[in-house]
Amino acid sequence: MDQKSENKLEIKSKLLKFFNSNKTLILILLIIFLVMVSSFIFIENYNKKKNKLISEKFIQAKLYLSSDKKRNAKSILEEIVLSKNDFYSILALNLILEKNLITEKNKIIKYFKILEETTSAKDKNDLIKFKKALYLMKNSDTEKGENIMKNLIDQNSNLKPIIKELLEK
Repeated sequence: MDQKSENKLEIKSKLLKFFNSNKTLILILLIIFLVMVSSFIFIENYNKKKNKLISEKFIQAKLYLSSDKKRNAKSILEEIVLSKNDFYSILALNLILEKNLITEKNKIIKYFKILEETTSAKDKNDLIKFKKALYLMKNSDTEKGENIMKNLIDQNSNLKPIIKELLEK
């Protein structure tokens, strides 16, 4: 029993000695950890607020469209696309195309490129490329559209069966 208490005292003294000799290092590591955790929390809150703001803008744009204020809706939807939001940018561009708010082909292609560069998920990126190909084919650039679709087939996209069916027609 006496030896156990000596071992405990020895371990305790070693720990105290280690702590005393490395106080600054432990303190610095603790501060770094706290800064990282608080930064993570701050960034998460910032992203949530930003997402909420963009979603409110999207709803506002849809309200403008329903009240036939296309110019206001167009500017908000363009702002959303340029915000590079992973979810709402795609929806905004789809709404722009669906309602034919922008007729300038170069501007639409620019927006597609922005979405392709910012979207990280392969399925979403493939869908954006597919939508771009359909847009190009619809606007008399069939060759570029078909090339994009063939590239998607070569990349073994999930859209491969649909693309093959479209190209056969």
